[in-house]
Amino acid sequence: MRPPHSPNQNHLLAALPTTEFESLSEALELVPMMLGEVLYEPGTQMRHAYFPTTAVVSLHYVTNSGASAETAGVGREGMVGMALYMGGDTTSSSAVVHTAGHGYRIGRHELLRAFARDGQLRRLLLRYTQALITQISQTAACYRHHSVEQQLSRWMLTAMERAPTAGLVMTQELVAGILGVRRESVTQAAGTLQDLGYIRYRRGHISVLDPVGLRASACECYGVVRIELQRLLTETLLRQDTVALDAVA
Repeated sequence: MRPPHSPNQNHLLAALPTTEFESLSEALELVPMMLGEVLYEPGTQMRHAYFPTTAVVSLHYVTNSGASAETAGVGREGMVGMALYMGGDTTSSSAVVHTAGHGYRIGRHELLRAFARDGQLRRLLLRYTQALITQISQTAACYRHHSVEQQLSRWMLTAMERAPTAGLVMTQELVAGILGVRRESVTQAAGTLQDLGYIRYRRGHISVLDPVGLRASACECYGVVRIELQRLLTETLLRQDTVALDAVA
C-alpha cells in the first residue's frame, strides 16, 4: 500500500522546524500532477510554487523553432517556482510534469510572506537555488561534451531517485525531447544499455536492473549534482540542529 499523502514527503518541507512547518502548511494545497501537464510557460505570470512529493517536473527551454531540452529536473528533493522568491514573476523556461504523481502548491503571496520572515524556509530555498543552478550549469556541459548513452544513464539515475516507484513510464520520444536529441539516438542508447543488462525497456516502461552498472555508464555530471545537493542541504540541516541545541542549553 502507498503511504498517505503528506507534505513531509517533500524533503524541503520535511526539513522545516515544527512551528514553521505548521504555519506554512495552512497555505499548502495537495494537487495531482498529471503526465504532460504544463505548470509554467515562458513569459506567463507565475501564481504558484510547487513542492513535488511523488511527481517529477522537467524544466525546459524551448527555442523559436519549437525544439526543446531539459535544463533541470525537480522531484521530492526540491521545489518549482524559484523565480517567485528571486524577484521575478515570470520565467524564460517552461515546467512540465514528466512523471505523474502529486505535490503541494502554495500561492505566490503566501510563499513571499513566508520567505520574508527570514526563517528556515528562506535559508533552505536559497540553498536549494544554488543546487539548482549547479544542476543547470552541469546539464549544459553534459549536452556539449558527453554521449547520448552517458546522458541517458545520468537522466535515468536521477529520475529513479526522484520517483518513488519501481519504474518509469516514459516513451522514447519524450526522453528525446528532454535530452534534446533525435529519437533514433535514444533508441540506440537504450538498446545498448539494455543489452548490457543495466535496464529493461518495454512499451514505454523503463526499469533499472543494475544501478551500479548504470552509474558506471553515466558521466560525472550525475555525481557532481548529487553531491552538491547533499552538501548544501546537509549544511543547512546541521546548522538548524546546532541552533536547536544551543537554545536548549
